[in-house]
Amino acid sequence: MKRRQFLQQSSALLGSLCATRVFSAVKVKPLQIGIFPRRNIKSTYRLFNPMARYLSEQLGRPVELRTTKNFADFWQAVKLQQYDLVHFNQYHYVLAQKLYGYDVILKNEELGRSMISGSLIVRKDSGISTVQDLKNKTILFGGGRRAMQSYISPTWLLRRAGLEAGDYREKFAVNPVNTIISVFFRRANAAAAGDIVMHLDNVKTRIDTRQLKYLATTEPAAQLPWAVHHRISENDQQLIQNSLLNLHKSEAGLAILKQASLTNLLVAKDADYMPHRKIIMDVYGDDYGVSIL
Repeated sequence: MKRRQFLQQSSALLGSLCATRVFSAVKVKPLQIGIFPRRNIKSTYRLFNPMARYLSEQLGRPVELRTTKNFADFWQAVKLQQYDLVHFNQYHYVLAQKLYGYDVILKNEELGRSMISGSLIVRKDSGISTVQDLKNKTILFGGGRRAMQSYISPTWLLRRAGLEAGDYREKFAVNPVNTIISVFFRRANAAAAGDIVMHLDNVKTRIDTRQLKYLATTEPAAQLPWAVHHRISENDQQLIQNSLLNLHKSEAGLAILKQASLTNLLVAKDADYMPHRKIIMDVYGDDYGVSIL
């Protein structure tokens, strides 16, 4: 009896070991999704984890969500090409497409809008009525000099108005949301941010945005992009794109979009980001400001 039990236990153990080896042999490398630090880390994971789980189900492989505390760390991960699918700001996409072979497949639709503008925002009671009035004033930019809508585009607006570096005081907030909140509380004279930021829930629930106004905005251009690395096969690129395009077709998918503060994801192509390239070159020159990274 003891010998029979021993053989049965040994057989079960051997079967388990064999199954483990087979599983290990076919184990698929997780798809790495990188999300640029538009928001803080905790909020980013809360917003996009449901989308990552959905993609894992659709692709039949593990999916891991990644973000960073700041733009510098995010860009370092892009340089090391650690991400397979990336949610970029427009500047990072233009640069990553040029340097590292990332190709855009989708763009955001937020609050029903697939276009966005860079903007300068001030309090209505600030006495500031033109961009030129910002001379010798403090402007709070969001996210650093790599931020498209909250640094590069607003800087372009300042240059168009004849203000050069040194004509105003540059300060930086961790993200665009904080720039607007700070201006509301009079900690700076103007905020630089995408024109959609003032409409986000985490702004509207914290301040009375009716006391603020847009001083200047750029022409609307394509919303924030999603791009894939060239190492991802065409079949997988198509599967990722189609899976995310189909989110709006079901209640569960709409819930995922809502959790991510999106109303939809739309097809995008590289030509959609030519207006951003023009602004980037006007501000940083032909090398797109590579020297600042």
